[in-house]
Amino acid sequence: MTEQSHLSYESSAVQKHLEIMQGVIQRMAENSRSCKMWCVTLVSATLVLVARTGEPGHALIALAPSVLFWVLDSYYLALERGFRDSYRAFVGKVHCSTVCVSDLYGVSHSGKVSRRFLWALFLSFSTLPFYIIIAGMILSAWRFVI
Repeated sequence: MTEQSHLSYESSAVQKHLEIMQGVIQRMAENSRSCKMWCVTLVSATLVLVARTGEPGHALIALAPSVLFWVLDSYYLALERGFRDSYRAFVGKVHCSTVCVSDLYGVSHSGKVSRRFLWALFLSFSTLPFYIIIAGMILSAWRFVI
């Protein structure tokens, strides 16, 4: 089989390549979920300490990990979307019967994550409401804890 020969969707190599890409997409989604979970854990622990000590200024410490997790979550979301685009392009080649052996050698996302794209994801529906609520809780604790 030469590198230019086309593979069918029934090929075990094509099926395995799709499984690998699905696994990568799933890991990026899991990383995004872990960012949210760790953010809630750290913010909750910080706010419990603030409530116990009665030092409202310490609540602002929780803003730092919240912002860092927001950026990291947006980055994982960008990678996930890039891999999904790559997956769709590969499936399109499979449907058109234009998949070559060389298409199976690498699993990569569709391109470099640009700052503009990352900024759009930073403000996307899947991140913005969650982190705004977290920031609101932190600011409420800072303002109202006596």
